[in-house]
Amino acid sequence: MSRRIQITAGSVNMEAELTESETANALWEALPITGSANVWGEEIYFSIPLEAPPEASAREEMEVGEIAYWPPGSAFCIFFGRTPASVDDAPRAASAVNPLGRVTGEPKDFLKVRSGEEVRLERAP
Repeated sequence: MSRRIQITAGSVNMEAELTESETANALWEALPITGSANVWGEEIYFSIPLEAPPEASAREEMEVGEIAYWPPGSAFCIFFGRTPASVDDAPRAASAVNPLGRVTGEPKDFLKVRSGEEVRLERAP
């Protein structure tokens, strides 16, 4: 079953496809969620009302366009380039995150989003 979410961050609208995981299932059930963007290098993250432990698939090395859940901060993350923790051009999380899926559009569009802008996650129509 393919589950798609709509991410609206400032002026950016993009869909993402969720993976099959406990955390992705919990996120799906919690939608819609609205928060305030924090920008950390080329990553956007914001706290969400979800508590999930690290999964077996949790990792720090991410790919451009991946979305994830950061257990220590109960945060939803969108990776679209280098972060302050990166050792090369690949995104790297501050600590291990649970991968949730990937955006279906151009990840670099998220460069337009500024800290404090509203981010909304909802089920895609």
